[in-house]
Formats: sequence, C-alpha cells, structure tokens
Amino acid sequence: MADEIPAPATEPSPAPAAEPQKVPAPDMPAISRGKTLYLAKWSTRLWAWLIDIILIILFLNIVSGILEPLNWKMHALWDVGHLGLFDFSIDILIFFLYWTVFESYKGQSIGKMVLNIRVVNRDGTKIHWTTAAIESLGKAIIPVLFLDCLIGWLAMPGTKLRVFNRISNTIVVKTDYREPDGIVYVKDKE
Repeated sequence: MADEIPAPATEPSPAPAAEPQKVPAPDMPAISRGKTLYLAKWSTRLWAWLIDIILIILFLNIVSGILEPLNWKMHALWDVGHLGLFDFSIDILIFFLYWTVFESYKGQSIGKMVLNIRVVNRDGTKIHWTTAAIESLGKAIIPVLFLDCLIGWLAMPGTKLRVFNRISNTIVVKTDYREPDGIVYVKDKE
C-alpha cells in the first residue's frame, strides 16, 4: 500500500466541434437598413451649378472693376474674342478653387446650400479636400463638364454620377434640415 502510485488524472477530451448548419443562400442579398441617402436630381444639381457660376462671375466683375483703375484689364468670361490663355486659366483656377474650398469645408457650395444638396463620400461621410479637388476638376472647365455629365448619363444610367464623381468616389445627396431628435421648435403667433 505504501508504494501505490496514484493513477494519473485523465482529462476529458474536448467534445468535437459541432459542424455549422448550412443555411441556404437567399435569392436576394440582404439590404442594410442603416443610413439612407437620397441622391439629388440632375436638375437640382444643374441649378446649384448655375447659381455658383453666376456668383463667381459677379465676383470676377467686382474684382475687374477694382483692378480697372490700375490698368489691369480682366476680360469677361463671355468675351471670348478678347479672352487670352492667361485670362481663361485664371477663370478656371478661380472656379476650381471656389468649389474645392467650399465643398471640402461643408460639402456644399453656395448653390448647393440654397438647394439643400451636398457632396459626400459614398458612405455619407464628409469629403476631404483632396477628394473635393478631384470632384471639382470636372466642373471648373465647362466643355469638360459637358462631357463629364454626358458620359455619366450614357455609361452609368440611373446612378446619378458624373465621371468625376465616380473617380473621386463621391455622390451628391439631398440634405434634410429637420429638428434634432427630442427638440421641438415653437413659433410665436404674428
């Protein structure tokens, strides 16, 4: 009895892992019901662009009026006969900078603010300034914008994307200015 060696403790072997049950794949992929983004109409985007063009031209006319006493002549955008390469390049640069700065800051130019639309990444997040610069390239040069939209309409129907939207991975969505959750605005009677 004194020389009895205790029997080694046997550990229970792990239970075999159960095989996962195979679930038949659904016919249609499941749609995530997370954030819903409503794409802006082409007509709304056009009107926002026209508002921006008018504002930029007004700004350029004011700058031209200020610079006229200094004998530095800026030709108007529609004065194609006198428009040199330098003048044309300055106009394109101003258009490009306008859209890049405004859309990288809040995703909206003034025209987009007026019409409640915004440029966002495809997941709905705010765009970075480099993304805004890529997206703005197509709008700054009017002949390029025409081709940009035409290719978008024909090659990507139903997506409401321009080529430069596709390249920059952005979309233009409607914005909604509703009251935040839990807050109700009460108007005084007038």
